[in-house]
This record gives sequence, structure tokens and C-alpha cells, in this order.
Amino acid sequence: MLVLRGLYKESDVKCKSELRVNRRTFNIICEMLRDIGGLSGTKNMSLQEIVAMFLYTLAHHKKNRSIGQYFFRSGETVSRQFHLCLRALLKLHEVLLYNPTPILDDCEDERWKFFKNCLGALDGTYINVNVPSQERPKYRTRKGTIAMNVLGVCAPNLQFIYVLPGWEGSAHDMRVLRNALSRPNGFRVPRGNYYLVDAGYMNCEGFLAPYRGQRYHLKEWTDRQPESAEEFYNMKHARARNVIERCFGLLKGRWSILRSPSFFPIRTHGRIVMACCLLHNLIRKFMPTDDINEDELNESNDDSESDSDDEREFITSVATSDHWTNFRNKLAQDMFNDWRARGRHGQ
Repeated sequence: MLVLRGLYKESDVKCKSELRVNRRTFNIICEMLRDIGGLSGTKNMSLQEIVAMFLYTLAHHKKNRSIGQYFFRSGETVSRQFHLCLRALLKLHEVLLYNPTPILDDCEDERWKFFKNCLGALDGTYINVNVPSQERPKYRTRKGTIAMNVLGVCAPNLQFIYVLPGWEGSAHDMRVLRNALSRPNGFRVPRGNYYLVDAGYMNCEGFLAPYRGQRYHLKEWTDRQPESAEEFYNMKHARARNVIERCFGLLKGRWSILRSPSFFPIRTHGRIVMACCLLHNLIRKFMPTDDINEDELNESNDDSESDSDDEREFITSVATSDHWTNFRNKLAQDMFNDWRARGRHGQ
């Protein structure tokens, strides 16, 4: 009881240090896992202890034996309750994954106002894993590490919209995206909307990529201004698409279990990645972000939709087209003309 009191009852500072959430958010997690996930305490363990043990494992990436010693529980109890809590948390995906809204014509955010009808950005990231020796070639990335390729899609407010973990590190990002679109309950992009992607993806309907062969990365824009419509478009694209990089950075910075190879099987590790993303959204929604070095964004969340999912048409495949290329060219030229009309001030 002294350990638990120090974790989530003593102060918000101690709670955030050990469990990565404040006391109010911790209680919200417990309530959601109980009411929606169906998780409950046992005769010898309270619901709060189970959740605290789960969050502590994610936050500090401790072995089963170390967690058992810290909480004065057997290794079997720690393992069993961890997996029960993990399954309960995954049941919250429909509640916690963000429902995106497109960028409107009256948007005033300098990073996003040019990308009308955009829903957010997507990219892949590597999560280091432990796999059997015979599986290592499949999970070896181009940098030589053994990792899982995770597709992440986020909105401008830094909340995840869709996450697909589990792919081998050797898989190309485009292959992972095609798989996500082809799944029965997978990633869905309404026609007329799109996401920002990097040059590793195809520029096609629903996915707006930068121009290749032009300056793109943010560090390349510190010494001189863009000189063409393509360069100005790439600069604006990079600044808006950077939201997914920030999202991954916050995710890995908060949960230590994502920064080093896990002791769990690869399938369980994929579920842990999804659980961390769901917790990330919950924290962004319920916990003040004053302690995170991020600019506050407009996080208006309108749950109402003009059309139901059954009436909307979604993109189910990716292929280049002249129409989408022309759309990008026109967008780039309009952005560049607007910038020149304003006297080439403000990037």
C-alpha cells in the first residue's frame, strides 16, 4: 500500500514521473478500463494496482521479475494481470482513436491553411524487437537494426487516427500502406480528402507527397528562401507533415518500452504499441500538456459528420494519375503566388 500510495496518491509530480499521467488522468484510465474494457480487481489486487503495474511496465520497461519485486507480487501474477489489462485497453480503440475532420477554407494555422480538405499526416516508424534467429532477416531494417515497421496516422492535433503495428522491418512503407487500405476494417480515406506523406510514398489520390529532387527537410530551409513553386510547396509540406514525427517522438519519449527491444513475443509487442498509442490519445485529450514541450494546437473535436460511413466513398487502392499530379502542381503554384503577393514575408 505504501508503494501504491507513492505512485498515484502522493502528488501529480510523482504520478507523472512514475506512471506518465497525473492523478486525474490515472483515475479516468481506471474508470474506462472498468466500464468499457471490462477489467476488474481481484480479491487480493485492486483495479488501481493492476493499472498502475501496467503503466509502470510501459513507462520503465522493467522485466517481469523486477516488477514483481517492486509491487511485492509473484511473476505469474504480474504476467497474468498485465495481459488482462492489455486486452481491456485494446477494447477502447473505438473510443480513443481520433475521428479526423478536414482542414477548412477559413483555417488560420500557418502550417495547414494551404492544405484544404487535408486530414493529417502519416508515416512509418521502427520499433526495436526481439525475434528468433530464423526470423531476423525479415525484421532487419535498411539500417541493420531488428525492428517492427509501424504505420501511424495522426491529425494536426497530435492524436492518432489509425495505427498498424506488426509488419517486418524489411517491409517497404508503401507495402504496409497498401495492406492497411485492403483490410476489411483497415485504414479508410474518404474521396476528396487526403493525408500528407513523405517521398517514400507514391503521390496519388488520397496521399499528397513532396516533389523529389527539391529541398525538403526543415533543416535545409535555415539559410535561404525558396526560389520556385516546387521548393515553397516542399517547405510548407515539410512543416505540416512534421506533425507525425512529433507524434512519434512524444510516443517513444513517454513509453520506454518502445525505445528498446521488448521481452515480449512479437505479437504481444504489436499489441503493446497499439496500447501506447491509445494511451497517448487519452493523455492528449484529458491531461494538460504544460509539461510537454509542444505548442498547443486547436483541438476542436466535432463528433458530428455530414455523411455516415455507409454513404461515403473511400479510397481502397493507390495508383498514380495525371489528375492528382495536376492537383499538386496547381496547389504548389497557388501557394507560391500567394507568398509572392504578400511580399515574400512569412514562411
